[in-house]
Amino acid sequence: MTDPSRMPYQLPFPKEADTEIVVPGIIPADERVWVPQAENVWFRPLCLHAGQGYWVNLLRVRRAGILSRHRHPGPVHGHVLRGKWHYLEHDWVAETGSYVYEPPGETHTLVVPEDCPEMITQFHITGAMIYVDPWGKVLGYEDVFSKIEMCRKHYIACGLGEGFVDQFIR
Repeated sequence: MTDPSRMPYQLPFPKEADTEIVVPGIIPADERVWVPQAENVWFRPLCLHAGQGYWVNLLRVRRAGILSRHRHPGPVHGHVLRGKWHYLEHDWVAETGSYVYEPPGETHTLVVPEDCPEMITQFHITGAMIYVDPWGKVLGYEDVFSKIEMCRKHYIACGLGEGFVDQFIR
């Protein structure tokens, strides 16, 4: 008799359930997977969930200084994989291995310090990033749909093809 504790689940998954995403080696060997966002700033999509309005990506920064000032209407989770960064509005530094939770309504200015040649952080962002000036005037935004569009344009331009991003979309 087969040991049932070692058997895989025997019933079908709900037909409405999304398919899983498995990304082996989340820091890609192929540089083309990194989508340019600004000078010396890229993101690498892991999950772009259009149906629920969130995205999970790696943010890679190879320059020191202020990256952006932005507000989040939804929660953000971050895990620093390499390097370090901080916010002007807080007295902590997120370093390799750190986890950061940013509550809805948080507005902050992300800074990569001079002694950090490369920062890579995995972020799970729900809703949007609303770019603002120091007094809250809206300058722009990003959401899962603008991230998908950025990916499509980049993957066409670099030769991976328009459909390359589809593996990350749910």
